[in-house]
Amino acid sequence: MSKVTPFLMFNDQLEAAIAFYTATFPDSEIKNIARNGSDGPVMSAEFVVGGQKFMGYNGGSYFTFTEGFSLYVDCADQAEVDEYWDKLVAAGATPTQCGWITDPFGLSWQIVPRRFMELIGDDNPAKVQAVMAAMMEMIKLDVAELEKAYEAA
Repeated sequence: MSKVTPFLMFNDQLEAAIAFYTATFPDSEIKNIARNGSDGPVMSAEFVVGGQKFMGYNGGSYFTFTEGFSLYVDCADQAEVDEYWDKLVAAGATPTQCGWITDPFGLSWQIVPRRFMELIGDDNPAKVQAVMAAMMEMIKLDVAELEKAYEAA
């Protein structure tokens, strides 16, 4: 068990959120659910998404998520970016910018191809700046366009 575990406070959508997250990402599972009564609504849960353990609680409308906290998804390639992006959109997520998307539960995700991180790790500042400028114009990150900006710099 990790010493530090993210604790997510949902309005009243915890059960639906963990069902979606665990169905969408591999290496995910629901570890424990506590209900209010034997067949009442879910109050809290322990779950794993993509190998990361989370705690969740239905805290009521007082709690909301902001982009100040997001979940970063390391994608091997464009196909994996497309897969997760499409699953989130199909579930009702709202794309924002630069590979960010807000799921229907209010949680922000960054869907990032590994190649982007490789490109911005280059020693040539002009190439890094070109890739960053291209990324700033995108909604969903596009590896081919990022590489095109890199090569043109």
